[in-house]
Amino acid sequence: MFTGIIEGLGKVIRLTMKGADAVLEMEAGIDLAEVSLGDSVAVNGACLTVTAKTAKTFTADVSAETLSKTTLKLLHAGDRVNLEKALRVGGFLGGHFVLGHVDTKARILSKVQKSGSIIFALEAPEGIARYIVEKGSIAIDGISLTVNKLEKGRFYVNIIPHTAEKTTLLAKKESDWVNIETDILGKYVEKLLNSPRGVDQNFLAEQGFINE
Repeated sequence: MFTGIIEGLGKVIRLTMKGADAVLEMEAGIDLAEVSLGDSVAVNGACLTVTAKTAKTFTADVSAETLSKTTLKLLHAGDRVNLEKALRVGGFLGGHFVLGHVDTKARILSKVQKSGSIIFALEAPEGIARYIVEKGSIAIDGISLTVNKLEKGRFYVNIIPHTAEKTTLLAKKESDWVNIETDILGKYVEKLLNSPRGVDQNFLAEQGFINE
């Protein structure tokens, strides 16, 4: 579990293909003192498990599924990536609940400077567009952001200067690909509404949402 608040920028040492999978080696732009083997780190929003580490680097395996759903297979040596360590009990939740399970990739359609901020327009891929809600939360390359506006086939986010400078977004260009994770809440609601039983007053009472 993550929050979408980026803790630092890492730099790719190498991405090595191992059949359909890969091994990613990173220079860590975060403090690894409390990171143990087997812990999770979000790399551009994708939850990866640390398999080896030194004081300033770490290695993670990347499955074929993750490669197919994310932009990680496009990484090259020297590329910068957003890093966030997993949320710990009692930790500060500054963004929203991000699972690190990327839904899909999407292209940046436009990048426009407006006053001190940058307005990004991004694709809203058909398979996930129904989970994108105006003023709702979304994670782009692991960054917790608010959807400013939603149109057919696209959505907009506003990037303040601090976020642009502390993440990879400042360097992103039109037509670049980014990882998208929609808010998990919408997926759970959809599943409940589409269940054979549906959601009724008895169900809500059983789950403790209302008192009969």
